[in-house]
Amino acid sequence: MTSAPLTPPPAPGQGPAADVRGVLSGVENALNEAFAPIAETVSAFVFAEIMLFGVTFPWIVAWLVLAGAIFTVYFGFVQFRNFPLAIALVRGRLTRDDEPGEITHFQALTSALSGTVGLGNIAGVGVAVTIGGPGATFWMIVAGLLGMCTKFVECTLGVKYREIHPDGSVSGGPMQYLRKGIAERIPGNVGKALGRTLAALAAVFILFFGIAAGNMFQANQTFAQLRSVTGGEAGIFGSDGAGLVFGVLLALVVGAVIFGGITSIGRVTSRLVPAMGIIYVIACLCVIVANLSQVPAAIAAIFSGAFTGAGVTGGAIGALIVGFQRASFSNEAGLGSAPIAHSAVKTKRPVTEGYVALLEPFIDTVIICTMTALTIVIASTPFWRDAQATVMAGGATPDGVLVTSDAFATVMPWFPYVLTVAVALFAISTIITWGYYGQKAWTYLFGMSRVSERLYQGLYSLFVIAGSVLTLSSVLDFADAVLFLLALFNIIGLYLLAPIVQREVRAYRDELRCGEVQLARLDPMRPPL
Repeated sequence: MTSAPLTPPPAPGQGPAADVRGVLSGVENALNEAFAPIAETVSAFVFAEIMLFGVTFPWIVAWLVLAGAIFTVYFGFVQFRNFPLAIALVRGRLTRDDEPGEITHFQALTSALSGTVGLGNIAGVGVAVTIGGPGATFWMIVAGLLGMCTKFVECTLGVKYREIHPDGSVSGGPMQYLRKGIAERIPGNVGKALGRTLAALAAVFILFFGIAAGNMFQANQTFAQLRSVTGGEAGIFGSDGAGLVFGVLLALVVGAVIFGGITSIGRVTSRLVPAMGIIYVIACLCVIVANLSQVPAAIAAIFSGAFTGAGVTGGAIGALIVGFQRASFSNEAGLGSAPIAHSAVKTKRPVTEGYVALLEPFIDTVIICTMTALTIVIASTPFWRDAQATVMAGGATPDGVLVTSDAFATVMPWFPYVLTVAVALFAISTIITWGYYGQKAWTYLFGMSRVSERLYQGLYSLFVIAGSVLTLSSVLDFADAVLFLLALFNIIGLYLLAPIVQREVRAYRDELRCGEVQLARLDPMRPPL
């Protein structure tokens, strides 16, 4: 009896794994080629640049920041005057648990934050302080403070026009307030048609962005960071099938949460968001404390750079524009996404969630982005200074993650591992929240039923796996563009509906004046009554 001849092992680059990789590569290339012309056209409009004092910047940034400034004046600087009220509300002092809705004020806030706090707070800030210098930090804070008022307006409207279904679940966001609100403000068939059209477009844009950038991109970047810190292609995550295995595991985690709806998401994010924020802020403080003697000089550089722009392309205006751009892209104020999560809150008074929502840009931009910027400026690594010189000379912009990571490495050489944990937590929370945003857009377009929701949740989980193995750069570029395109008509809607928000503010203030017990609760140092 003769044995069958041994089959030689496949040569490198051959075999089943290579075949799968080839198929995936073909799919990726086909999708990128299909979306490339669409992405270029839409991006060319949305991110078209205008020039101011010799510095170019996307017009959409000016649109977002201008809205924040106008709303701040119109509502009498509400983000400053009512900050203690917002704290009292998020602590559960002024609302009852039996009010209509699904989640508490705190859970609504953390759910929305989990969709905005992400890699941009790490990498985006690194790029901002490299291009705009330390002064960009100051303008980033200013833009964050203005964005607080925009968030206040859109999230008040989200609750005002939300729909509470027979099972107690809630649907809210731009799909509802654009459709209903514009029909109220513009009577007749014109208002109804315009509202329905804008609401449908909002749903399409949010659904597409949620799947592409809120899901696939986050999964892809998490796996890339994990593979990088474990030895790259030679490490345990360097094999052809590692991305697929990682994607399946991540999809199981995400699916376990999103299948439970906003109540499950609120429970998870109420623990995950504070945890990841604390981990990251502690890491920043370690660098700041280790360089305590440099803090006064760093703060002076931030203020002087904001108004002189020394060593920055475009001078002070260049620092201002870069700071505004980073803040606008980070906190998403005016884009219409956050009101979807805030609409699920337990409250009878819409404006209460508007007050809570204004804390979101404060945490995302004024605290987390500023902590990142301070860490980079205070550490003042040779890599960052060389990168600034390269940009000033017209060279390429460095990888923002490397700028930030290098600053942390001055105190913690093992920081890439902490960064990996932070990226993973940020990404998971973002995927979970955008899963909910996308679900509300899906049910608005295709109807709300158990079958429809389960179909979406299953597809969304599959896209987590796809994102772990595919990059789809053109698809992601298109997703970014359509989300910011949503800001164009969402803010127009906010302008039209601002008087309605003002009426809600006045009505709530009248209630507070009549309730002496509630007024006493506004002192954040008092224990709950």
